[in-house]
Amino acid sequence: MLRILGRSSSINVRKVLWTCHEIGLDYQREDWGRGVRPVSDPEFLALNPFAMIPALVDGDVVLSESNTICRYLAAKHGRHDLLPADPAARAAVERWMDWQAADLNPAWSYAFHALSRNSPEHRDPARIADSVAAWKKQMALLESQLGDGWVLGDAFTLADVALGVSVQRWLLTPFDKPVLPKTEAYFERLRRRPAYLAHGGDGVA
Repeated sequence: MLRILGRSSSINVRKVLWTCHEIGLDYQREDWGRGVRPVSDPEFLALNPFAMIPALVDGDVVLSESNTICRYLAAKHGRHDLLPADPAARAAVERWMDWQAADLNPAWSYAFHALSRNSPEHRDPARIADSVAAWKKQMALLESQLGDGWVLGDAFTLADVALGVSVQRWLLTPFDKPVLPKTEAYFERLRRRPAYLAHGGDGVA
C-alpha cells in the first residue's frame, strides 16, 4: 500500500490526498511535520533529504515534492483525464502546476505566515505589504484565465488540484481582497467535488 508521510493539514499533503481520492487509491498516511514528528528525524531524511512534507513511498519508489507526486500517481494509474498522455496537452497542465509552485506560492508565503499563522518571524509591515501586492497580482492572472469551467476549460485536471488548495488559502487569509468573481465561482465548483470535500481543507488554511 502507498505510504504518504505528512500531516493532513498541510497544503501540499492535501494535494496528494486529493489526487489519491480522485484516482481511487488506498494509502496509509503517517503524521510528520509541524506539530507532530519533525522532518529533521533521520527516518524522514532518509526518504526525503529536502526535509519537507509530503514524501511518498510506493514499493521501491520514493518521491518528494507534491506536484511531482501527483503527476507520478496520475501517470502510473493511467489517469489521462488528470494528466494527458499527449505531450502538448500534458505540458499545458504542468505549466499551471509549475506556476502554482514557482510564482503563486512564493508570492503569498510571507503574507500568509504573518496574517494567518501570526508568525513572530513575519512581522515586517513592508514585507507583508509587498507579499500581499504580489499575491493580488498573481491571483488577478488566474482570474483572467478562468471561464465557467476549470483552469484549462471543460476538463478537470491536476492543475485544478494544485490551484484549488491555493485558492482556498487565498480566500481564508484575512486581508482586504479585490473582488474576483470568476475565482470565487471556480472555488464553489471545486467544493462540489467529493475529493475536494474530503481533502481540500475547508477552514484550514
